[in-house]
Amino acid sequence: MSSTPKHLRQAALALGVTLMLAGCAGPNPRDPYESYNRAVFSFNDKVDTYALKPVATVYRDVTPSFVQTGVGNFFGNLGDAWTAVNNLLQGKGEAGMSDITRFALNSTLGILGLFDIASEAGLQKHKEDFGQTLGTWGVSSGPYLMLPILGPSTVRDTVALPADFAGNIWSYKDPVYLRNIGTGVNLVDTRASLLDATSMLEDAALDRYEFIRDGYMQRRESLIHPDGDGAKPQQQDQQDPAVEEAKPASPQAAAEAKPAESSATVSSESAPKELNSGTPAASNASL
Repeated sequence: MSSTPKHLRQAALALGVTLMLAGCAGPNPRDPYESYNRAVFSFNDKVDTYALKPVATVYRDVTPSFVQTGVGNFFGNLGDAWTAVNNLLQGKGEAGMSDITRFALNSTLGILGLFDIASEAGLQKHKEDFGQTLGTWGVSSGPYLMLPILGPSTVRDTVALPADFAGNIWSYKDPVYLRNIGTGVNLVDTRASLLDATSMLEDAALDRYEFIRDGYMQRRESLIHPDGDGAKPQQQDQQDPAVEEAKPASPQAAAEAKPAESSATVSSESAPKELNSGTPAASNASL
């Protein structure tokens, strides 16, 4: 089956979710679907607690650090290609060309991205997605949404997900079983990188749902509309491990996490940034 029909189905699903929620508005203008979002947050949290987090803990404790670094670099390098496209679409030509150069260097001299020689050469790593591109074009974020497995989002970012899935190079990998294995490894690796941040979030936040929601919304706003000129500060282009959690690299753990893809994801326990997620970074890789 070709990937195009699949991406069309994903777009229809994303649109269907937003339309379904349109009639469930509540009192909070930023979070009118809070009761629904909290239910999904609870579901994601349980998936993370009983499935993803234990596996990620074993992975972190057993897998050699150089292997974990290689996995993160590999998927992060694939993510640089989509980041380059989004930077160019946003009119940030210099950043986009830098991303293209990063991808070319790491894919060749860095042995398929296993080694991040581009960063050592002084080429800054960025992280952009189509939701940010839409925001740059003036599309409002809309209400906050907590997506099953994928975690924190907004109506705009949810509608942008099919494009992000389509822009994930790994989603075209054949045979399918290798694609699925890679997606799983990326998910677990991303979640493992956020274990410490998750623990800090559990200790610090009285209401993790509100903490993640507010952190995600603020982070996304700062990425799209940074203070000062129109260029995004370099620090904000980088992924913040603590925040990333909020977006789980996967079932609540994952996504946009180690400078990895995307595709994303971490545990609902994540913290502000994409904090966002209640889930998978690896969500961008299609199964």
